[in-house]
Amino acid sequence: MYNILICDDEKDIVNALKIYLNDSNYHFLEAFDGEEAVHLVETNEVHLVLMDIMMPKLDGIQAMIRIREKSNVPVILLTAKGEDSDKVLGLTVGADDYITKPFNPIEVSARVKSQPRRYMQLGGGSVRPDVIRVGGIELDDKEKRVTLDGEPVALTPTEYDILKLLMQNPGQVFSPREIYSKIWNDLPLGSENTVAVHIRHLREKLEINPAEPRYLKVVWGQGYKCEKQG
Repeated sequence: MYNILICDDEKDIVNALKIYLNDSNYHFLEAFDGEEAVHLVETNEVHLVLMDIMMPKLDGIQAMIRIREKSNVPVILLTAKGEDSDKVLGLTVGADDYITKPFNPIEVSARVKSQPRRYMQLGGGSVRPDVIRVGGIELDDKEKRVTLDGEPVALTPTEYDILKLLMQNPGQVFSPREIYSKIWNDLPLGSENTVAVHIRHLREKLEINPAEPRYLKVVWGQGYKCEKQG
């Protein structure tokens, strides 16, 4: 059973999302402003948050920042058309994905499906003892743990999966569309901006100088790769 928190100041939208996501494996929590959402994440076991950006008391971006101070729970932002800057900002501060209003029920279901499972796997569900090393980065896929020069690095589930993909294939270039398809298991619509934001966030956490990365390189016009280390 996965606990999914739906936060929107419009109750009709909350109810619609519950209908779209009707599944016996989901239990729903409801919030109608950002402060309430933060409180519910702090006081309940939550496996996924669906949260609107424009809300009273505390908007979705500020709530996202507060949640990330204590939790790596997956967060999907609910955005209106034309809020492109808010989408990028949301991804930058730790959101895993976004869904644009008005919702397509099939899209909502598809984007939600993999997130709770990925989050639970980060808790140590894997029995594979894989340890991948690239330079000073070590990814322990059994413990779902990443360290940089021996120091732990806190990653969101999406950041972890992207890093794992690149580290498992050092030197191989993946286009934004390929990364999006593999990580989100979805059609790569709008993939360039989404993937670019997550790569930038990974660089900020793993590179001494994100502007001149040692590990996560861009191949202009082609995509991204994890640099082989001698």
